[in-house]
Amino acid sequence: MSESHAQGVGLKIVADENIPALEQYFGDLGTLLRYPGRTLTREQLIDADILLVRSVTRVNQSLLEGTPVRFVGSCTIGTDHLDTDWMERNGIYWSAAPGCNANSVVEYVFCTLAALAVDWRGRSFGIVGCGNVGGLLQKRLHALGASCAVYDPWLPDNPDFAPLEHVLSQDIVCLHAPLVKDGPFPSLHMIGAEHLAQIRDGAVLISAGRGAVVDNRALLQVLQRAKRFMTVLDVWEGEPGINTELLELVDLGSPHIAGYSLDGKLTGTRIIREALSNALDLAQPENTGATCDTQAEVSRRQLEPVISGAAPIANLLLQMYDPREDDARLREVARGIEPMAKAFDRLRREYPERLEFSHYRAAAQALGKKEREELAVLGLMCD
Repeated sequence: MSESHAQGVGLKIVADENIPALEQYFGDLGTLLRYPGRTLTREQLIDADILLVRSVTRVNQSLLEGTPVRFVGSCTIGTDHLDTDWMERNGIYWSAAPGCNANSVVEYVFCTLAALAVDWRGRSFGIVGCGNVGGLLQKRLHALGASCAVYDPWLPDNPDFAPLEHVLSQDIVCLHAPLVKDGPFPSLHMIGAEHLAQIRDGAVLISAGRGAVVDNRALLQVLQRAKRFMTVLDVWEGEPGINTELLELVDLGSPHIAGYSLDGKLTGTRIIREALSNALDLAQPENTGATCDTQAEVSRRQLEPVISGAAPIANLLLQMYDPREDDARLREVARGIEPMAKAFDRLRREYPERLEFSHYRAAAQALGKKEREELAVLGLMCD
C-alpha cells in the first residue's frame, strides 16, 4: 500500500494500484491510498470517501456496507463486478468508463490475426456482443469492406443482426459480450459445447470480452478432441486462476490485457474523474499532465514496411504490438513454480507500455494505395 497527500478538498480516496495517472487526476482532492485491487477489504475503506477500482474488484454490500464511501468509479468498460443496484439503493454514486479501451481491444483483434498469419481480406466476421468494443470493430470492418454478421440480443435493429448460430459459422468469430448472469439475455456460458460445434473448420475464435461467456471446460474438451479451428483467449473463466491445460491448447493466450493500451487506461482514469466531479459537484483539474504522446515519441516510433513478404500490413501491425510476446510470457509463468493466480495478476500489474496505432507513422513509399487506405482505417498514418 502506498499513500500520497495533496492540498485539496480533503477527500480520502482508495484506489487500485494499477490505475494510471492517479496523482494527476485525483491528487488535488486530498489523500490517495493505493492497494492491490483483487484483495481490497472493507477495513481499508473504513474512512474512505471515494473508491476507484478496475474489473478485478468485486464491489458489493459486503465490501461497502458500514463505510462512508459515496462514489465508486471503475476505470474499465464492464460493470459485472459492480453491484450497482445495491449502491443506488444506498445512495452511492457510481460510474464505469464505457468505451475507454475499445480501440485497444480492436487493435488487439487485428494484431492477433497478424500473429496467426490470417489475412482478414475476403474473410467473413462474426461479432458476438456489439457494444462499444464490438460496435467499433464492426465499424472498422465495414470501412475495410469486410463482411459482418452480428449477434447482440440487446441490439436487434443492428443492420448486421443475425442468429447466434449464423454468427458462429463465420470465418473469424470475435466475442465481446459482457458477462450477464440473469435477466432476459444471460451470457454466462452462452458459448457452450453445442455452439462450439458450430464453429467451422479452419476458423478463428477470438475471445476478448469476459471469460465466462465461453464455457472453458467445454472448450478444453473440444480442443482435446481435435483442433478444428484456431483459438485466441485473452479472457478466461476463473481468472486469475486460469486453466493451464486450456492454455496449452489455444493458439494465442494473454492475461486479460487486450484493452491494456496506455491510451485506454488514461482515458478510463479521465472518464472517472469527470464522473466524480459531476456527481459531487467538484471542479475538474485544469491540467492533468496525463498524456502518452509527445512529438518526440511520434518521431521515435517511425516504422519501416517490410515488403519482401506477402503481408506488409501484418508486419507493420506486429511492429507496433506483437501478441505473441504476451503469449510467451503467460506460458512461461504457467511452467514456473509461482501459483498461476499470482503470476496472472503480476503479468497484468507489470504489463509493459503499449501505445495505440495513432502514435506511429509508416513510410508509405513501398505501399500501394489500397494498403495505405487500410492502414488509415486501422489508425496508422503513412508519410
